[in-house]
Amino acid sequence: MSFERILDALGEEEAVVALARPSIREVSVPECAQAWAIAAYVRLAKGKTVFVITPTLLEASNLYSDLRAILGVEQVELFPAWETLPFERVSPTLQTMGQRIKVAWELQNSKTPKVVISPIRAVTQIVAPNNEIQPIQISLNETIDLQDTLEKLIQMGYRRVAQIENRGEVANRGSILDIYPTTAEAPIRIDLWGDEVERLGQFSISDQLTTSKKEKIWIFPARELLPSEAVKERASRLASTAPWGLPHWEKIARGETFNGMESWLPWIVEREETILDYLPNSSRVFFIDPDRSKRKVEEISRDESRIIPVLSQTWDIGTEALSKRLHVPFEKIFAQLPATSISAFSEIEGLPALRAQNRQTAANSPELELGDFLTQGYSVYAAANSKKSKPALISLIERTGLQAAPSKEGGIINSKRMIQIIEGPISQGVIFPFKKIAVIPEDNLTGRRRAMRVKAGKGSIPKVFHEDLAVGSYVVHDHHGVALYQGIVSRSIGAIERDYLLLEYRKRDRLYVPVEQINQVRPYTGGSHPPLSRMGGGDWHKTKTRVRSEIQEIVQSLVKLYQKRLTTEGHAFLPDTPWQREVEDSFPFQETPDQIAAIKEVKEDMEKRQPMDRLICGDVGFGKTEIALRAAFKAIQDNKQVALLVPTTLLAQQHFQTFSSRLDAFPIQVEVLSRFLTSKEKSRVVNQLSTGEVDLVIGTHRLLSNDIAFRDLGLLIVDEEQRFGVKHKEKLKELKASIDVLTLSATPIPRTLEMSLTGIRDLTTLNTPPLDRQPILTFVGEYEEKIVITAIRRELLREGQVFFVHNRVADIEMMAENLRDLVPEARIAVAHGQMDEGKLEKVIVGFWEGAYDVLVCTTIIESGIDMPTVNTLIVSNADRLGLGQLHQIRGRVGRSDSRAYAYLLSPKGTSLSDTAYERLRTVGEATELGSGFKIAMRDLEIRGSGNLLGTGQSGHVASVGYDLYCQLVTEEVAALKGEPPESVKEISIELPIAAQIPLDYIAKENLRLEAYRRLAVSKDMEDIAKIQDEWVDRFGAIPEPAKNLLSVARVRCEARKLDIVEIAGRTLERNNGSKWIAKMSPITLRPSEVIRAKRIYPGSVFKEPLRELHIVFDHSENPIEDLVNFLQELNSHTSR
Repeated sequence: MSFERILDALGEEEAVVALARPSIREVSVPECAQAWAIAAYVRLAKGKTVFVITPTLLEASNLYSDLRAILGVEQVELFPAWETLPFERVSPTLQTMGQRIKVAWELQNSKTPKVVISPIRAVTQIVAPNNEIQPIQISLNETIDLQDTLEKLIQMGYRRVAQIENRGEVANRGSILDIYPTTAEAPIRIDLWGDEVERLGQFSISDQLTTSKKEKIWIFPARELLPSEAVKERASRLASTAPWGLPHWEKIARGETFNGMESWLPWIVEREETILDYLPNSSRVFFIDPDRSKRKVEEISRDESRIIPVLSQTWDIGTEALSKRLHVPFEKIFAQLPATSISAFSEIEGLPALRAQNRQTAANSPELELGDFLTQGYSVYAAANSKKSKPALISLIERTGLQAAPSKEGGIINSKRMIQIIEGPISQGVIFPFKKIAVIPEDNLTGRRRAMRVKAGKGSIPKVFHEDLAVGSYVVHDHHGVALYQGIVSRSIGAIERDYLLLEYRKRDRLYVPVEQINQVRPYTGGSHPPLSRMGGGDWHKTKTRVRSEIQEIVQSLVKLYQKRLTTEGHAFLPDTPWQREVEDSFPFQETPDQIAAIKEVKEDMEKRQPMDRLICGDVGFGKTEIALRAAFKAIQDNKQVALLVPTTLLAQQHFQTFSSRLDAFPIQVEVLSRFLTSKEKSRVVNQLSTGEVDLVIGTHRLLSNDIAFRDLGLLIVDEEQRFGVKHKEKLKELKASIDVLTLSATPIPRTLEMSLTGIRDLTTLNTPPLDRQPILTFVGEYEEKIVITAIRRELLREGQVFFVHNRVADIEMMAENLRDLVPEARIAVAHGQMDEGKLEKVIVGFWEGAYDVLVCTTIIESGIDMPTVNTLIVSNADRLGLGQLHQIRGRVGRSDSRAYAYLLSPKGTSLSDTAYERLRTVGEATELGSGFKIAMRDLEIRGSGNLLGTGQSGHVASVGYDLYCQLVTEEVAALKGEPPESVKEISIELPIAAQIPLDYIAKENLRLEAYRRLAVSKDMEDIAKIQDEWVDRFGAIPEPAKNLLSVARVRCEARKLDIVEIAGRTLERNNGSKWIAKMSPITLRPSEVIRAKRIYPGSVFKEPLRELHIVFDHSENPIEDLVNFLQELNSHTSR
């Protein structure tokens, strides 16, 4: 391992040897070296379990990260605390509970890990009995009972669903069992052949397809407190001995689980146990700074005393709840096991100490620092954050004139003359002067701060076309108008059963739409309760004609705009260079599939001659900034300037830090133009823009001033586009004449969204959130001090921070003072846009660095500020904010893997307007990840889109629905441009076979709708083959009716190539078997093809005047496949 030589050298140090002696109760190790000392001890004390207690979660996370890098990910675990409060009606996250159960079980059963890190809050917390429900182990080729396994999983707290989307869910479809274990990186698919596990692997939530194979899996319970027999019995006894909690005891006694039930743990357990009770006998316990840990436990106790009386009222119980606590006293923990204290500083003489220094290498001159170390005879190790960033780090060091190479196993590689590159994301640099060893993390050399969050991964399912279509939803049929969708129904014609979409029109008229025509039906967007169309008559035709004529008036201007863009000569940027790849490899997270697709589209646009105009629509925290950074670097490499336009000074400053740190290794001048600069500094930046010295400028509206002139602007990036007004847009139009434009937004304004959806601008959506990002729990209600106090204290208890948005500068100080009275222990600061620049910057930086707990501010935090430690948002007067604003502000929290809370409060007793009510209701309901696009579409309904190019308001969206309106605009644009209309020819296919998706194969209706839709729009055999493979992977072996449906789709694809519009089949029963006849028209056949058809299929007839072919399949085992083969053969002859 890369770190072995360092650990071997440290193993001889006095403090490390002292750690191995339980009789020595304290050693002194500087904070920067604590991970190294513990790792060196673990290497000496082979096989022993080490439990490390830290005062805070942040320290535990940093130590956990460093030890995983040094010892390996399999050797180290984190035992986290619940992120919820006692008596909160919310359970801890499934990931937290699963991780705690896993660690406790591994300790109890002497499995790995060798090292467990835990904050003191988690250590003092009572744990549930862990010996009643064991984890499930499943191996490939093992025999299991499917129903028995499913029942066990439900007993373990897993929730049965139709399709896996989140941790703690299980789904069963035929022989396939999908499960998302709470401790796994991805969900697991188990495919059985009889009772044998034939296939075992991970699959992606984004497309539900298998991604990798597994040999063995462990599944741990999804909840810590499960209604086992012992727990149910205890609850039954409590029903008589503690009647004040009767309703909850009865629920637990019945075996029910409910949100917040973990709060009742102190009463349910027979005896108070902590995680330390699960340690093996030979374990060693290390206490990092026990004095601070003790103070932390005292704080927790005080906070519990304040919070329990408030929150217990939500369960309709009184002071009885104060009789037991969730956390045990500090003294009980410290007396439980012999522990060795590790102090960063100690005044005790003669204490064993590890001599080390924290060395932050200056990012602007790393060659001087590293060169000094080499000159002094040090072995210098540079720690790369990942394997991907290793080459970039070597390149960075070599550009300074020093030599660097990957550290080799075993021997030394000229260590006194060369920087050795090791792989592992270390949080801080450390120097061991007596051992002549220096370890420098990548972040010290590049100036980047490593983000404390989990890498991005494949996340939620991209929104499917019919996802929100439920019985009672409004839909639009292309030919019949607006109707109510009443579900999928089966109807039999003769002995053949088929599926239809049932639509209900005015006067309860009904239309049965064959599922193969599902592409003619689309969800309605454009208003809450549109009038239903009347079947028959010409009303719907008149409505479409009227809307089309109105569209024609504005479409000419649209086409001029589009054609101007097509004919304008722009700059075609060069393909990627090795430096481009170097920048991209320095991205510390794994790109999501959506990000990769978006980056590819942006680069392709930039390499074209015509100017790019692309909108990236992705929710907050979904990776839009990284796409912009890569585009900016690509432009700068071609000697073009880049302007990044942002709406606020704070966002400009944050982007400046991000772009500067990522591009620091390259000769690129990045500047910011905002009110944080002095007049002299502003003048310098403006002058250097005109001379071309500045490569990338990040600025607010100041960039749109008349005195700004670029030498050669090549790319304009507009972030948070919805924040700029009409005048700013006009100025942008002048800038945009011949340059590439990239627009970023989570909630685009309706007009921008419409231009994108109708093809005037290119649109890319990011649907995939980072892995383990939690949806934000949103509370919409009236302002009450009790709610505010509880929300702030909860965040303080879990060492987080709070945004309190009060959007009135006049009394913001008064509000802050009020909060100081309500929560005196909180450190509160104020920030708003009218503050002095220096003071505002000082407050924001102080809040970023953790000097304050609560930031009382205006909506200046709305745009792009990324602070992962802020996980509670309180908005007063939320009724005065717009829908996009509310979503943007809410997006400032929940940017880590911790659960986030948003309180959108309106003044008590205030009567809300209909619009305000709709906005608050929409934000309250749209809490799932990636809901920004949905909110923008809803805003379109509430506000209307307006005329695309003028100031008028369009009322035509509501009459035909937004999707059809966009299609009509697209058709008119294509007609004016002289392009042929892109339409898929409808083919009527009526064959005497059962062709449908059985309910027991795909039970969830929206999945069946999407399956039917994908088949309806499939264009070739390759599309259908992909669909077939997906069905087998996701749902198991395909039943006969579904196979027939795939065959019908193949018939449709082949018939479309021959311009056939009707295929009808029938079966004739005879004494010697059945005969299958298919009639096709119109069809044109050459004489040789007619002869061949009659010879191979005796009895077939071709009626040339009618262009009608009757083909006979006699004694065929699979006539529909024979029909597919016949049409394929005809197409192969036609193409010759």
